[in-house]
Amino acid sequence: MEDISTFVDDLGPSKILHISLLHVGLKAVVVVDNTACGPAIGGVRMAPDVTAGEACRLARAMTLKNAAAGLPHGGGKSVIFADPKMPSRDKEQLVRAFAAAIADLKDYVPGPDMGTDELAMGWVHDEIGRAVGLPRELGGIPLDELGATGFGLAAAVEVAAQAINLDLKGARVAVQGFGAVGKHAARFLARRGCVLVACCDSHGTVSSADGLDVAALISLKEAGQSVTDFPGGAKAGTDAIVDVPCDIWIPAARPDVLNQDNAARLRAKIVAEGANIPCTAEAEAMLEARGVLILPDFVVNAGGVICAATEYHGGSETTAFTAIEEKIRRNTSLIIEKSRRAGISMRAAAVGLATERIVNAQRVRKWR
Repeated sequence: MEDISTFVDDLGPSKILHISLLHVGLKAVVVVDNTACGPAIGGVRMAPDVTAGEACRLARAMTLKNAAAGLPHGGGKSVIFADPKMPSRDKEQLVRAFAAAIADLKDYVPGPDMGTDELAMGWVHDEIGRAVGLPRELGGIPLDELGATGFGLAAAVEVAAQAINLDLKGARVAVQGFGAVGKHAARFLARRGCVLVACCDSHGTVSSADGLDVAALISLKEAGQSVTDFPGGAKAGTDAIVDVPCDIWIPAARPDVLNQDNAARLRAKIVAEGANIPCTAEAEAMLEARGVLILPDFVVNAGGVICAATEYHGGSETTAFTAIEEKIRRNTSLIIEKSRRAGISMRAAAVGLATERIVNAQRVRKWR
C-alpha cells in the first residue's frame, strides 16, 4: 500500500477511507482533509492511474481553495480507480456503489471532477441525497456546461495582465488540456481579445501563430473529436504544447504536467493554473526565477467550487458567476500584492492567505 504519511500535517487529513468492493470491481480512496470551515466539498476523479497520494494532494488543494474563496466548506477529494470511458451502464453501477459506500461520510460532499460529470453526480445524489454539480433537472448549476472554472480563470488572467502591463488584446494563449476547463478559459479569454495560438488534448497539439478558431475547436470536442482533427494549423505530439511561444499558458489537465524536466522549455509571461496541482514545486520555482507570473491553482481555478457551493446553498447561476468574478479577482490581486510586498512566491502568498482563514476557523470550531 502507498505510504501517505508524508501528506499528514497539522491541517489534515482528518479522514482517509479506502474502499474495495470486489463484487462490483470498485476500488476507491476518499480523503477528507479539513473541515474547520465547514463540510468538505471536493470532486470525484475517475482514472485508471490515480493514486492515494494524488487524492491527498488534491484534497489539500481543495481545503486551500475553499478557504481562499471564503467558502463555508473544507476540502476533500475522491479517486476511483477505473476507466471513465467504460460503457455508461457499467459506470453508473460503479458510481452508485461508490456513493453507497460513502453514505455515512456526512462531512464530505462529492462533486464532478475529471472522469465524472453532472450525470454521475445525479447518480450519487439519488443514492445518498448529497452532491453538487447536479443536472439542471435536479436543481443543479451545470458548472462544466457553463464553464464556471474557465470564467474564473479568465478573470484572474485579466487581473494578472494588468499587473504586468500586458494588453489582452492580441495576447497569445496556449491551453494544455482542451476539456471542460481549458475550452471555456479559451472562450472567455477570446472575448477579451486574446488569440488562441495552441491547444492540445490526449491525441496531440494543434498550433498556429495566426490564431485558431476557438468556437470551431469547441464544436469538435463536443462532437467527440480531437483538436488534432481541426483542419488548419500545425499538428504535433501532446508534449509540444510546452514549446509554443505565448503570453499566457494554461495547464488544464492532469497533475505535474510542468516539472523540472520541461519547465525550462516554456516561453510565457503568465501561467494560469486551470488544473489542480499542474506544476511541481520545482517547476514553479524555475519559472518564477525567470520572471514568469504564476497564478496558483487553488486561487484562480476556484470558479467550479464557488459555483458548486452556491448551488449547495440554494443560489442561482447569476449569484454564482457574480461571486466567482468578485472572489477570484480580489484574491488574485491580494496575492500579487502580497508576493511583491513580502518578496515571496505567489504560491507562498496564496497558501498564507488560505491558511490564515483555516487557522482562524479552527479556533472556534471542533473539526476533528
